[in-house]
Amino acid sequence: MLSSSSSSPFVYFVTLFLSLFFLFLFAPQILPLSKQQQSPISLQGELDDLHLFQEATVASSRGFFKISHLGTTNPKPKIAFLFITNSDLIFAPLWQQFFQGNDNLFNVYVHADPSSKLSTPQWSIKANFIPAKPTERASPTLISAARRLLANAIIDDPFNLYFALLSQHCVPLHSFHYIYTSLPGNPNAASKAFLTQPSHKSYIEILSNEPYLHNRYVARGEGAMLPEVSFDQFRVGSQFFVLAKRHALLVLKERKLWRKFKLPCLDPNSCYPEEHYFPTLLSMHDPKGCSHYTLTRVNWTDSVDGHPHTYHPPEVSSDLFHTLRKSNWSHSYFFARKFSPDCLKPLMAIARDVIFRD
Repeated sequence: MLSSSSSSPFVYFVTLFLSLFFLFLFAPQILPLSKQQQSPISLQGELDDLHLFQEATVASSRGFFKISHLGTTNPKPKIAFLFITNSDLIFAPLWQQFFQGNDNLFNVYVHADPSSKLSTPQWSIKANFIPAKPTERASPTLISAARRLLANAIIDDPFNLYFALLSQHCVPLHSFHYIYTSLPGNPNAASKAFLTQPSHKSYIEILSNEPYLHNRYVARGEGAMLPEVSFDQFRVGSQFFVLAKRHALLVLKERKLWRKFKLPCLDPNSCYPEEHYFPTLLSMHDPKGCSHYTLTRVNWTDSVDGHPHTYHPPEVSSDLFHTLRKSNWSHSYFFARKFSPDCLKPLMAIARDVIFRD
């Protein structure tokens, strides 16, 4: 038998080793975070959002009562267009032409970063600028902004059945009529769209085999996403999507995954929560109800600093738009990004004869 004096160094060594191991493992959750690592979402902001999301859930229940009396009001299903922006909506004149003549079939909602001074958009449509909070690229603030847009759209109009998330750099690739009939369907057969809501599909990119996925999974620390999200459940996809109302409500009711995705990242170079939260959530809850592809075309062939290719005026042509529409899926692309602000003039020049001629 070893004496206590001979075993003490061994015990001390093991104790020290285990202490250092657990300190390394749980330091992100235990130790105070540096300013760079602190969550950009305040407690008050979190509480404000929770109240808003609960209000949207209640409003949705009331909205179902209105929809059940279609013979009284004869409403049309609508698409909610949700813009997240931190700069001017420079393509407002193009969107104005896109929406023209379809007043009762859509709504527009804008989340404009309050730290940015935006000019009044050059359109005559009714756009709902919702109460917004600061946003930052590659942070959970973009998730919060998208959820606020969804909540406000649900509260505002019970007839919003689809929700298209866009940025100020997005442009339409088709006419409004083409996109509308591809989603809710024929506006003259409104009752069918309302009655078939439980089977409406969401169009969101969901990928599971990307080479960088593991680095992004551990960006908050080893084991930080457990037990809510295992690596096998972790997904990635475009932050721009079209959600059916049933999935929009799922997003607003969700709490468990959000607690993980809002954690600050230890590796900011691998942290893009806005590209992971929505694909992971919907993949876990309703993978068969989602397309697994996006309807927004992006060109990543010469990306710079995580940004996709930006199209400039000399590139704008009918050939470009015909190419951008092409998809390997059952739908062609509806929208495209990223276009520089000086593309507005050449875009307007081909809008009627190219963009809106399907």
